Amino acid sequence: MDNHPKFKPAVRVSDRTDPYITLGSRRVDDDRFWRWGDDNLFPAALALMARRSTTHRRIINDKADYISGKGFVCDEARQPALGAFVRRVNGAGESLRQVLNKLALDKALFGNAFLEVVTSPDHAFLSLFHQDASRCRVGRDGQHILLHHDWAAFRGDEALTLPLYPLFEEQPDGTLRAIIHYKDYEPMFEHYGVPPYIAGFGVSAIAYKTDRWNISRLDNSFQPSGVMMLDSSVDNEADAERIARLAEQKFAGSPGQVMFVIRDGADDDNSRFIPIEAKNEGDWHTLHEQAVSDIVVAHSWFRTLSGLEYSGGFSAERILHEYEVALNTVILAEQAELTEPIRSVISAVLGLDASSLQIVNRPPTRSKPIYMKVWEARKADGLDYDPEDPRQQAFLSEITKYNVQSIG
Repeated sequence: MDNHPKFKPAVRVSDRTDPYITLGSRRVDDDRFWRWGDDNLFPAALALMARRSTTHRRIINDKADYISGKGFVCDEARQPALGAFVRRVNGAGESLRQVLNKLALDKALFGNAFLEVVTSPDHAFLSLFHQDASRCRVGRDGQHILLHHDWAAFRGDEALTLPLYPLFEEQPDGTLRAIIHYKDYEPMFEHYGVPPYIAGFGVSAIAYKTDRWNISRLDNSFQPSGVMMLDSSVDNEADAERIARLAEQKFAGSPGQVMFVIRDGADDDNSRFIPIEAKNEGDWHTLHEQAVSDIVVAHSWFRTLSGLEYSGGFSAERILHEYEVALNTVILAEQAELTEPIRSVISAVLGLDASSLQIVNRPPTRSKPIYMKVWEARKADGLDYDPEDPRQQAFLSEITKYNVQSIG
């Protein structure tokens, strides 16, 4: 039942294809949704910066991978239907881990993520679809999410809507649909979450610009900047301007900027290049390194997990240590926030006990091979060991699996 006639119900919003084209202006104003940013295009700015800054993008990708883990485990012996659902959560053939990875990526990038829930009036099935956060906006009524293919060219008759879970609304195709909105809390921001790295937005831009500067130097063969004085006879100032522009287009680079100056030629050609010395190589390198460090801090992340410390040697112990810290300070908290609504939906719609559903977490490296037995590992660590103790006969792989399944 739809008590909001100004909204158009959603139809096939979970299709993976994009039938739309980009149209119109770059400004959106409408009274049906809350703008995301001053121009409603803040997600586009966040996505663009993530595509430009190397370290920033690496951290977002890695956080999403760690949070989505290596998949899910559950008590399939008691509930085989739950295991089947985890392996295939929608008609597109995606597993729960694949959907969770997209949610984790959106939440790490935008501070917001959206999960579409689809079922039938008799709850005969359940499907979960990820919705691209950049296409979603919160309705003014606070009970709907509007979806549009291009918010820079918004048209009301093209907008699709879904009610916020736990509300469901029947769609023209006969299904019941709802959407879950995940968002990172930020004071003074009620309708949308704010990504935790927002304080590092500026340094991400610095890292991108220093990389671009180095690429420009390489493209320009590391030529210095300077002024090129050209002796030439021209009839008027317009001709001189035209010659200078043509010379700049053909020979100038950035950096290695060259300003061309045309002057009346004398009998002797005194054309010459006057270099401008700028000894700031160290400043650029220091600026880039500081920006990279600040990006890691802004993300509340760790250098070795971002691939930034391998130049000094590969330290498995340090990686494991930082992974344990990340697991207990970032990863488990994000996993709980993302999976709790999913367990609630499974229980409410399918009537299954989803309490056994857990994410598999494994460190990126291991200090000991998983085929070692417990007593062998204790011996290697200089601890008391008993090869005859049945409890120490287990392999480390079995202990790891047990601990993974116990993570809540």
